[in-house]
Amino acid sequence: MPAKTKKTRIFLLEDDTNLAETVTDFLEEEGFEVECAYDGEEAEEKLYEQRYDLLLLDVNVPGINGFELLKASRERGVDTPAIFITSLNAIENLEEGYESGADDYIRKPFALKELLLRIGTLLKRNFSHKPAPRIEIAPGISYDSVGNTLYIDDKPANLQPKELALLKLFLTHPGEVIAHETFYDTLWGYDETPSETALRTYIKNLRKTIGKEKIVSIKRYGYKYLP
Repeated sequence: MPAKTKKTRIFLLEDDTNLAETVTDFLEEEGFEVECAYDGEEAEEKLYEQRYDLLLLDVNVPGINGFELLKASRERGVDTPAIFITSLNAIENLEEGYESGADDYIRKPFALKELLLRIGTLLKRNFSHKPAPRIEIAPGISYDSVGNTLYIDDKPANLQPKELALLKLFLTHPGEVIAHETFYDTLWGYDETPSETALRTYIKNLRKTIGKEKIVSIKRYGYKYLP
């Protein structure tokens, strides 16, 4: 008999039992193996005991929150790709999520097909969180993903929070075309009004800092970062 194909194992932390059941049923129908936890302490135990291929972590859960859980896991050497499921909107929350070691995030409420696309993208990328002090962008220019700081000739560059979030988005999606709507969702919270003019300004400033050739405009759609 042919050997069984090993299923991709996904760990889900979600305290909303209805949502957890919905996501689990959907992903299992798509061929994944899903294991759930409903609070931070239970999740921490499972992550200590087992290995998974991808983590889906709600942020606001009882006990240890998703940010703290992932940060502690990264410090232990866990390099599994991770997506945050969150209702948080502020740019500071987004920065905290990426700084804790996330690869992507999805806001509630979300379409299950969108979640599936994000999972597929991360699994194909095989993103690794093995220790790397800095990401080289160009000669003399590097990004410290732990400290969320851009360095030019070993000196911190003066970037605004939204410019740093923009850079982080580019670096976590190298070579991918990113739509304008994704920039608006990432850089602006629900209590803020996205601005095409402001986005162009942030892109212009970032190009001046890391090199104009690094960011390509895709007419009437978005931008692409060239690693």
